[in-house]
Amino acid sequence: MKYIITIITIVAFGSIAYGFTLEESETQLSHKYIGAGTAALFLVAMPLFLYKESKGKKMNDYMLTEENVRKMQGKPPKKTENQ
Repeated sequence: MKYIITIITIVAFGSIAYGFTLEESETQLSHKYIGAGTAALFLVAMPLFLYKESKGKKMNDYMLTEENVRKMQGKPPKKTENQ
């Protein structure tokens, strides 16, 4: 999976670079290469990367709840009235 993401990223950057190197007479084609490279980066490579990296992680650990903010600040947990 890691190599597939790397290949997609390199191809996308290559497409963008090729789109910028085309001459002015081929502007429609250059816009297509730039757009395809950008779409590949943000619609294919980035979601695949995020899926690969977030496997097995709990989303609650990354949410800004009051308890997590207190942990980050080093403050003791807030006691409720019934405890």
